[in-house]
Amino acid sequence: MTNSFNEMARAKMLMVIGSNMTEAHPVAATFVKNAVLKGAELIVVDPRRHKLAEMAALHVPIRVGSDIAFLNALMHVIIAEGWQDKRFVDSCTVDFDKLAATVMRYTPEYAADICGVPADMIRDTARRISSVQPMMLCYTLGITEHTCGTHNVMSIANLQMLLGNMGVECGGVNPLRGQNNVQGACDMGALPNVFPGYQKVTEAAAREKFQRAWGVDGLPEANGLMIPRMMEGLVDGKIRGFYIFGENLANTEPDIRKVEHELASAEFLVVQDIFLNETTRFGHVVLPAAAWSENDGTFTNSERRVNRVRTAGPPPGDARPNWWIFQQIAKRFGQEWASNSAREIWDNEVSVLAPQLCGIKYHRLEGDGLQWPCPDENHPGTCILHRDGQFTCGLGIFNPAEWTPPAEVPDDQYPLVLSTGRRLTHYHTRTQTGRCEGLNDLLGEETADISMPDARALGIADGETIRVSSRRGTVTVKARVTGEVPAGMVWMAFHFREANANWLTNAAFDNITMTAEYKACAVRIDKLTEKALG
Repeated sequence: MTNSFNEMARAKMLMVIGSNMTEAHPVAATFVKNAVLKGAELIVVDPRRHKLAEMAALHVPIRVGSDIAFLNALMHVIIAEGWQDKRFVDSCTVDFDKLAATVMRYTPEYAADICGVPADMIRDTARRISSVQPMMLCYTLGITEHTCGTHNVMSIANLQMLLGNMGVECGGVNPLRGQNNVQGACDMGALPNVFPGYQKVTEAAAREKFQRAWGVDGLPEANGLMIPRMMEGLVDGKIRGFYIFGENLANTEPDIRKVEHELASAEFLVVQDIFLNETTRFGHVVLPAAAWSENDGTFTNSERRVNRVRTAGPPPGDARPNWWIFQQIAKRFGQEWASNSAREIWDNEVSVLAPQLCGIKYHRLEGDGLQWPCPDENHPGTCILHRDGQFTCGLGIFNPAEWTPPAEVPDDQYPLVLSTGRRLTHYHTRTQTGRCEGLNDLLGEETADISMPDARALGIADGETIRVSSRRGTVTVKARVTGEVPAGMVWMAFHFREANANWLTNAAFDNITMTAEYKACAVRIDKLTEKALG
């Protein structure tokens, strides 16, 4: 996030696009609801009319995968009407002409055919977001989990720069991270192209710095592989060893049958987790890790805030802190790592090597923690990035994008679009929440959410068991007939193994981030005969 959570409650205007905040990020959603109750205007752009949309002044139900066309059309109207922040655009950005040339082709009428919403609704949205400054824009995986996810994010940044909403309080571009501490993992270099602190592995100075710090030679000069390429490498033998740490890939990756084949093909597979799960079944070695409440350390949340985590109780049995497990493996390789606690690792290594974390030390993390960048110990942390239009690269760069359809679209055989996400009751693959009887009482099985028109056309009643099929698999699940879902769309989650949406999802990826297109694939629904049910 370029901004902070506490700004949401003070915002005058908020746009939430591709995010079911009330279920996927309920705490953040509370701030948004509080802002609305205080008079803020909320615009929700999402194919589904989920709970947050009920509080919106305007709900824009665009089709799945049409975000770029919609955002470009908004910018078309803004530029055509002269509503852009000319001072900000002229003094703080470059390549405005390039953006204008692209979005001028996306008239509201042209975009309306792609997005499935009226052209006048697009004009109304552009008018609303231009009339109040600043506007705070939030998004989640509904933007990123597409084959065009990178371009979706760039388009959001283009819109906020065009309106002058960057570097100001209650504005900015604010992605709500999809999992606990995913921000912290990225900060620590758990990406194939950067060292801790987002220092590029392709830059010689960065490699030399970490070689000296780690006492090694010859760190790789090229970017590493992303998860889909690693898993494909298990099958063709290019990857011989695979270490999975805190990720239930056998349930979370698209096209589960393909994933299981890849995991089963591994020559040597290590899985490190707090519970046995669908992925540990494939492990040659399973290492028992301590859970978050059994660890001392730090988490970093979506607003870049580093917070302390303290041990509430000892880990059971042979479970150990993750850092200790890694250290012991390194010791077997002949490496003696000096740090012997989470605090020592942070204070003596992390905060020394990552420039934006240099001022964050354990003794400063009492209370509310600190937001990076925090370059020295006298620095208070940074609540808002790009203050006064000062971007990391100097000037903000407009990167226009063209709309492209999802990798798989409906046809006669599979006439519906499946989109996936999370429900409030459970978290991810239920590795943790599935062990809580109370939560299972609240939601004990998956449903396929379908529209009332589709249910009538197919003769399906609410609660009826149906079959949902894609080109990759079939699941049997109960129908939930709801007004939240538009005609032509099916919505499911991946919390339950048997009716996991990822038996159906398409292993198509953004070619830059390799993020899977969980939000769009083609499916069909069939009624089950009494024989099939019996």
